[in-house]
Amino acid sequence: MTGLGTITHTIDRVNRGIGEAVAWLAVVMVVLQFTVVVAHYVFGMGSIFAQEAIVYMHGILFMSAAGHTLLRDGHVRVDIFYSGASPKTKNIVNLVGAVCLLIPVCVLVWWTWWPYVVASWSVFEGSRETSGIQAVYLLKTVILLFSALLGAQGVSLAIKSGLALTGHPLPMPDVHSDGPDAAI
Repeated sequence: MTGLGTITHTIDRVNRGIGEAVAWLAVVMVVLQFTVVVAHYVFGMGSIFAQEAIVYMHGILFMSAAGHTLLRDGHVRVDIFYSGASPKTKNIVNLVGAVCLLIPVCVLVWWTWWPYVVASWSVFEGSRETSGIQAVYLLKTVILLFSALLGAQGVSLAIKSGLALTGHPLPMPDVHSDGPDAAI
């Protein structure tokens, strides 16, 4: 495997592992939300901690799995011509989109949010509610994780698209791959 192949393989593997792991949060969120609703309407009990836990899980799930979603080509495309385009055109769109849009936006998100995350960690920022989760600093850190994982997956996509456009052999996908790179 070439150096670029190793890079894409590693990025894809990390995002796939994280995506598959955090997917279980969806099940936990549904069960917890059901429990909160039953507790509220049947027993007249409420829990700010449980309600905040649902928000935390929702944020962690969607922000952490964004790279995995890109790996599986699951993001919504606005370009109505993409689905019928040739493989070469798709690779050009993916390369230009990743290099000119996705990666710069991920860098901007990281750069913009870094001071907020550092400030939050410096005071171990917690919930405004006394019975809430006292770990807002951890939730804010997920924004940096989001930009790193999605940006890295953008790098992987750009490398694969560039290799395909230049006629170089593409890196072998993982055995468990079921995304667009499985067919490459």
